[in-house]
Amino acid sequence: MASAVEGDVGMAAGPTWGLRPGLEELSLNKLATSLGASEQALRLIISIFLGYPLALFYRHYLFHKDSYLIHLFHAFTGLSIAYFNFGCQFYHSLLCVVLQFLILRLMGRTVTAVLTTFCLQMAYLLAGYYYTATGNYDIKWTMPHCVLTLKLIGLAVDYFDGGKDQSSLTTEQQKYAFRGVPSLLEVAGFSYFYGAFLVGPQFSMNHYMKLVQGKLTDTPGKMPNSTVPALKRLSLGLVYLVGHTLLSPHITEDYLISEDYENRPFWFRCMYMLIWGKFVLYKYVTCWLVTEGVCILTGLGFNGFGEDGKAKWDACANMKVWLFETTPQFNGTIASFNINTNAWVARYFFKRLKFLGNKQLSHGLSLLFLALWHGLHSGYLICFQMEFLIVIVEKQAAALIRDSPVLSSLASITALQPFYYVVQQTIHWLFMGYSMTAFCLFTWDKWLKVYQSVYFIGHVFFLSLLFTLPYIRRAMVPRKEKLKKME
Repeated sequence: MASAVEGDVGMAAGPTWGLRPGLEELSLNKLATSLGASEQALRLIISIFLGYPLALFYRHYLFHKDSYLIHLFHAFTGLSIAYFNFGCQFYHSLLCVVLQFLILRLMGRTVTAVLTTFCLQMAYLLAGYYYTATGNYDIKWTMPHCVLTLKLIGLAVDYFDGGKDQSSLTTEQQKYAFRGVPSLLEVAGFSYFYGAFLVGPQFSMNHYMKLVQGKLTDTPGKMPNSTVPALKRLSLGLVYLVGHTLLSPHITEDYLISEDYENRPFWFRCMYMLIWGKFVLYKYVTCWLVTEGVCILTGLGFNGFGEDGKAKWDACANMKVWLFETTPQFNGTIASFNINTNAWVARYFFKRLKFLGNKQLSHGLSLLFLALWHGLHSGYLICFQMEFLIVIVEKQAAALIRDSPVLSSLASITALQPFYYVVQQTIHWLFMGYSMTAFCLFTWDKWLKVYQSVYFIGHVFFLSLLFTLPYIRRAMVPRKEKLKKME
């Protein structure tokens, strides 16, 4: 999803607050300049951290109060945050929320309502991308709108499932199916919840209604004991924020398209891409950890109890930090990064394509949807095309190592494990950086220039493996092992 830490001021600049000449130095623009950031980036960071005092207000004054008051609080604070960041262009989100309410009420629990929602919300988002697009990353109204788009599409699907017979739904669908008929105030509160409006995470209407009803707590009838878990995620988010702030002037994507980068040795270009590829994700990690803390503080992060009887607060987790930092596999990074969005795509898109009868086709279409959801720039398509290719090759390689007696015995040598880990991590983050280059540089002229400078190493490496691994498998996997697999 779009970055929340850096970027130029977008076309939808926030409101200009009138200040007397003597107070000019206190303006957000001056403060942002002194911090080396854009005003829109600073507004966004302020808005994300503002979730903590709002969550405390909810805990002490609105917990277990009338539902309409909580919905009003969420809607008002979310709209205020939208206005603070994007000025009058907050009307885009408000219009889509009202239209979604009308679709649910007028079309009911029908396939027509689901398809209309999907087409309308995606068309509005893509039109927004088209009319506001520039060659750089800009923080504008389309950033939270992409989060809202998924939320409203998910609501329409859950509302549709709520009209079906329980026995016709999977266990997962039964969990998310919404049986009630939401009011406009409920849809607004759900959409504008301050802890997730700007950068996520995704959550269902059922989960949101449990929050409003005071059910998301580890002590029934009392406020959740979630302050310490929330502060832990906030602290971790601050560590990433400080790290990103200190390193961002020295590790930039602009350097990738500079003449100095192009004139450096090939090994240097690859190493810089590797380091940058890891670092560039920290701005996303920062935002998601901070907002997760807000969700935990309100109780929205409550996810029942573990086998040890302790409360779990990971319902809104968008990051598995330890896995993200230590996994040497691409699938591990995918499983640890932007978790809620990935779960949303799996639940409402990938699994709904089961009728195609082809997992790879469903996977490919899901990644195409994700690319379009991110924006219309060619870089998004290239990034998710690389993800599709890498995941396929990684699965083939893992199966080859597992089934080949020679390779599996080599892989099990304890003394060589550190060496394997370093090699895997190097390959992993080099090609993560390679994929993220297109994602962050957006336009074909920029990412193509960088790919040419590294001789399209990512495409050459993985396409070569895609076509050669089947032949290597024939040579290294005994026939009886193949027959056993067929059985």
